Amino acid sequence: MSKLMRGLANFGIGGKGGATAMSSQRPDVLRRKTIANNARLMVAAAVLLMPFAMWALVAKAMLAFALACVGLAGGMLSLSLHHRGRHDDAALVQIACIVGSGLVLTVVDPRLADVGLTVTLMGPVLAALLMGSRVRLWSWLAVALALALGGVGALLGVPADPGLANEATLAGMAAFGLAVILVAHTTHTINAGYVVHDKAQLNAYRHLVEHVQDTVLCFSTEGEILSASRSAETLFGCPRYQLTAASLGERLHVMDRPAFLTAFADANQGGRNRTIEVRMRRDDPHAGAVPQFIWVEVRFAPIKEGAAPRHEVTALLRDVTARKDAEAAMTEARRAAEEASHAKSRFLATIGHELRTPLNAVVGFSEMMTSGIGGELPPTQREYASLIHQSGKHLLDVVGMLLDMSRIEAGRFEISTARFQPADIVPACFAMVEAMARERSITLESEIEPGLPAILADERACRQILINLLSNAIKFSHEGERVILAVKRQGQSLSFSVRDHGIGMAPMALERIGEPFFQAQDGLNRQYEGTGLGLSIVKGLAELHGGTLRAMSEIGAGTTMTVLLPINGPATKLEETAAVLPLHREPVAAPNTSWQNEKRKAQ
Repeated sequence: MSKLMRGLANFGIGGKGGATAMSSQRPDVLRRKTIANNARLMVAAAVLLMPFAMWALVAKAMLAFALACVGLAGGMLSLSLHHRGRHDDAALVQIACIVGSGLVLTVVDPRLADVGLTVTLMGPVLAALLMGSRVRLWSWLAVALALALGGVGALLGVPADPGLANEATLAGMAAFGLAVILVAHTTHTINAGYVVHDKAQLNAYRHLVEHVQDTVLCFSTEGEILSASRSAETLFGCPRYQLTAASLGERLHVMDRPAFLTAFADANQGGRNRTIEVRMRRDDPHAGAVPQFIWVEVRFAPIKEGAAPRHEVTALLRDVTARKDAEAAMTEARRAAEEASHAKSRFLATIGHELRTPLNAVVGFSEMMTSGIGGELPPTQREYASLIHQSGKHLLDVVGMLLDMSRIEAGRFEISTARFQPADIVPACFAMVEAMARERSITLESEIEPGLPAILADERACRQILINLLSNAIKFSHEGERVILAVKRQGQSLSFSVRDHGIGMAPMALERIGEPFFQAQDGLNRQYEGTGLGLSIVKGLAELHGGTLRAMSEIGAGTTMTVLLPINGPATKLEETAAVLPLHREPVAAPNTSWQNEKRKAQ
């Protein structure tokens, strides 16, 4: 890989000829062509040697003729298999011909070190060039067999005819020459093909590195820049030949240089991949322009070669300034939104506290006037005082809801949990909304499952949840209808469900249930008054208990609002508890939820 990176600056991008060579001279294609050429060489050599073999046959020397026939038949069979696409079988036939000829020559010649053994040795060599490990193993077993046969023949002196041995020597020299030609041709063709293939791959990598959008830098083991891609000029605003290790260090922001050097050392000496984000200076090619710092993501990758203490390193640099700017803008927008939310909560809390004092006075004095404490009033004035009392009380309820909502959103609404029976709060909640139900001739009913367990929750908050749900159900019900409050157990939670048969809500409105100030009818001509905070407070109080708010509704068929609260109370959040430093090793029992609540109330 290091040689490849060093050679990127020395080789040009391959043109049409390089691309053609790479596509046509792939190793597998070369192997197939080599097998076909070897088969043709075998046929041509057998045809050329056939007249001499026939002359030897006339002189009663059959060995040369037999070997020529084997070569001709083997070459034709191999060529036929190649045309049928059975390339492995074609190569196997060629290897079998060489090994078989060597075995025959070894048996015929009684000498141990004869020409037949050298011919047999050409079989494993050709198998190593063309075939897999299994064929190589079998070819070496054939060599071992040839050695064994040669050794036995040498011991027994078979055959005893010296003329046959001389004939085997001459025929073996011809067979050995043909085997050497096949091996040399195979070696030359495959080696030349791999050279072309490697050069084409080098050109392809060169083209890839030069045209990739990210900048590619290659560092030596000493930290010097060996090569830089063309995109480095766009990234740094200068010609790439000006990039050196020193100039790159000068372009780094002073605050980011330690991180860059540490990451490079981890890749160079530790052999680890590292990714960092640093600020680098980009020059402006226009004269007199001020350089600017950009955010760059740098990925270091070591080039591991053996157990060297230092490695060459490739670095991939990407301009991430746009992403960093977007992250900064998002962070700023989030901060501004949080500040606006806090400002809104503070505004509501301040206005609410400022309004409650005069409203209490208005409600109190108007109630005194209607009750006749300050003297009897005429009927008209008594009616006016009653209207003032009702309006002031309504405003006081609105201010109370605003304060509750602001405290919930600000995270300052604290709940005090205790065990109580859920059925005990139902009569009190019915009493709070009874007057409102009587005005609209609404019948309040309760369905409480017997044997309910005591729930660990804030009783005041639970009453507020039920009152808000009942008020909403009464407000949006038709006159003379029923509103049903059902309390039952659902797994590890208690279900408080309020069902009415009123106007209902559309699916789009159900998705926004619990949003502050949201109302299903929010136009100027809406028929039902309210601030849209009732269900928001219910949702907030339920979430403070670790519960949920669910809604099911159909236009014209009514609405069912369900609040699920855990029976064992809200789970203790570790981030809301102070860290405790243990002063001794004695085991300490885990605190229960009520103790945590008492601690928070004390704080």
